[in-house]
Parts: sequence; structure tokens; C-alpha cells
Amino acid sequence: MMKVGVVFPQTEIGPDPVVVRDYAQTAEGLGYDYLLAYEHVLGANPDRPGGWQGPYTFQSLFHEPFVLFGYLAGLTQRIEFATGILILPQRQTALVAKQAAEVDVLSGGRLRLGVGVGWNPVEYTALGEDFSVRGRRQEEQVQLLRRLWTEELVTFAGEFHTVPDAGLNPMPVQRPIPLWFGGSADALLRRAARLGDGWMPNTGSAQQLAWPLETLRGYVAQAGRDPAAFGVDCRISLNRIPETDWAGEIAALRDLGISHLCVNTMGMGFKPQEHMAAIARFKEMMET
Repeated sequence: MMKVGVVFPQTEIGPDPVVVRDYAQTAEGLGYDYLLAYEHVLGANPDRPGGWQGPYTFQSLFHEPFVLFGYLAGLTQRIEFATGILILPQRQTALVAKQAAEVDVLSGGRLRLGVGVGWNPVEYTALGEDFSVRGRRQEEQVQLLRRLWTEELVTFAGEFHTVPDAGLNPMPVQRPIPLWFGGSADALLRRAARLGDGWMPNTGSAQQLAWPLETLRGYVAQAGRDPAAFGVDCRISLNRIPETDWAGEIAALRDLGISHLCVNTMGMGFKPQEHMAAIARFKEMMET
């Protein structure tokens, strides 16, 4: 059965922890299966030398996913948490393993970690990582994360990481925590097919997703894995699909055999209560 989630409206919900709590509890009360959040650690100044073409700036509010999920873990009981995505190569791998394990422990095993390589070199520079090797670094990170989540002690020597006989404590509830890949480049699809538990296309209609999804499933089969067991988490953005078309788009995505579907209410000019009202309408439509 397809799981249904909400995209946490992080750029529009504001910093009030009570509002953040109310949104998550509303989503859980409506019966949503998961809450998905994506991240940016830093935003650039558009007036910096050389200008700035990115979709977000220093004025765009982003709650940090691990801290957010740790907070919400104690305020909810059932709803799952997913990063969609965490920009993995700009972060320290052992620290990501520790933070993810902690969220998984505090939530009782409700975390799914979606990872990507990102597009913003400013963040990489500020966080002390090399933007040019992010794909190779991500591949090694995924292998190390799984070992840290499943082995009491790890000895690892790679291109980017050295772990000298050390381990996490506490270990996560899920061993390992599910790792999904975000992105659409061919190299990413191949990496996801070999190493991932699922794929998170950023957005797009069912028609736009059909070809890359077919390509991905071909790569999964080539890797000796079952395409039917490989998760796919698609997103419906309400600022791109009018309410009259919701049902048809959902039916088309179901026909593609996706495993997860989340609704994104950002970009509509909503205030927090309007975001909650929109996810209520969407869930009601899903159940009719």
C-alpha cells in the first residue's frame, strides 16, 4: 500500500516551536504516514560579489532536520520522519551517523534518511568540504554509514574517511536506517540502484517521471536487485497542480507503482494554519 506524507513547509512555517509542533501533530492526527523535510545549512547573500542564482538566500528559513526530528519525536507517536534530502557530502559522515542514530532511537525507529549531493558550492566552502568530489564522497559515505549503524566497532580506510576501530553508542533501532537517494542525474540513478533503498525525485508530473523511473528500474535489475522492492517517493506540489487535477495525478502516479507520495503546500502564499488546512483537504480527497 502506498504511504502518504507531507512536505514540512520549512521556508514558510516560521520559527515558532508551538506552530512547528501543531503542524506535525495535525499531520499525524490526519493519518499521514510521514513528514518529509529538506535542508540548507546556510543561505548566500544575493548581493555578494559575482551575484547569486540559487533559489534560496540567507533570508530563506530552514529548520535543521535532525534537531527538528528530535524535537518532534517527543511530540508524536506514529508519524515517520524523512529527509528529502540531506546534503550528505557537505557533512561529516560519523556525525551524520550519530545524529541519525539518535533520532532513530528517540523516535522508536521512525527515521528514513534521504541523501543527495546538492547544488550549492557556497555551503560546501563554508562547511569545509570539496564540492567537486561530492559524488564520490557520497558513495563512500553511504557504505560507511551502514557499517556504523550495524557494527559495534568499525575499522575503515577509504579515500575520504578513516575510522580507527570505533563505534556508535547508542546504535539505531533500525539496523541499518533506510537510505534513499535524491536527484535525477544518470550517475545518481546508477548509484541509487546499486546502493540505495529507494529514490526521491524532487518533483515532477507522472508523465515526467515515467522515463527516469523506467531507467532506474532497469539499473536496479542490472544490479541483481528486485525493482518491485525498490521504493520511490514522489511529490505533488500544489502550486503546480490545481486542486481539480489532484485525483488524476495521484491515479497516474499509482499506475507507475510508486511506494510513497507526499504533498508540498509551499509556494501558495499560505500562512501556517492554511498549510494545515491544505493537507487536511488533500488527505480527505485521498480517502474518497
